[in-house]
Amino acid sequence: MNPNILVIEDEPAIQELLAINLKHAGFLVIRAGSAEEGESAIRAALPDLILLDWMLPGKSGVALAKKLRADERTREIPIIMLTARVHEEDKIQGLESGADDYITKPFSPKELIARVRAVLRRRAPHLAGEAVEIEGLAINPATHRITCNGEPLELGPTEFRLLFFFMTHPERVYSRAQLLDSVWGDHVFIEERTVDVHIRRLRAALEITGHHKRLETVRGTGYRFRGAEKVES
Repeated sequence: MNPNILVIEDEPAIQELLAINLKHAGFLVIRAGSAEEGESAIRAALPDLILLDWMLPGKSGVALAKKLRADERTREIPIIMLTARVHEEDKIQGLESGADDYITKPFSPKELIARVRAVLRRRAPHLAGEAVEIEGLAINPATHRITCNGEPLELGPTEFRLLFFFMTHPERVYSRAQLLDSVWGDHVFIEERTVDVHIRRLRAALEITGHHKRLETVRGTGYRFRGAEKVES
C-alpha cells in the first residue's frame, strides 16, 4: 500500500516539483494550496504524511501544525515543514509547533525523498515498506510474503495488514477503533467488532508457528503484539 502524502504548498511551481518527485518515488500525492484546503483534504481522509509550507496565505503552516497536534484524530500524522527560513530559531519554532522534520528551500529532491522515508520509518514504520522480523516470523510488504523460519505462511489480505501493523508497533496497546483507522483506513465505517473476527483469524493462522501467543488481548482496552522478548508457554 503506497503512502498518501498531502502537499500543502501555495507556490504552484514548488507544489508541482514536490508532486512529481513524490510520485516518481512511489507515493500517492494529494495537493492543497492553503491551510484551509489542507484541512478540507484531511477531513475527507487522513494522509499518511504532510509536507507543510511555513508561509501560506491566511493561516500559516506553523498555526496549522499546532492545530493538528492538538486534535486527537490528527495528532499522530507525521509532518515535515518546508520553508525558506534558515535561522536556528526558525527551525526550533517549526519543530516546537509539532513538525517531525524541517527542510529549507531550495531543497534537493533526493534529500526530500530521503527525509520523507526517514520520518515514515520513525513515525509510521508500517508505511515505510520495509520487511520486519520477530523471532523467526518475517513479513515483507513489498513481496506480500510471510515466512516463519523460512517456511511460507498464508494469510488473507486483512490479516496480512493487521500482522504487519502489529509487528511494526510491538508492545503498544491499540483499541479496536485505532486498529480500524490504522489498518482499514480512516473514514471506513464498519463495526468495531469486525476487528475481533480478523484477530481470531490471525491467531488461528499463527497457531501453527506458536506466534499466536504474542497477540494478546488487553481486557477493556484492545490488543497488543509482544516483541522479541521471550514468551511464556
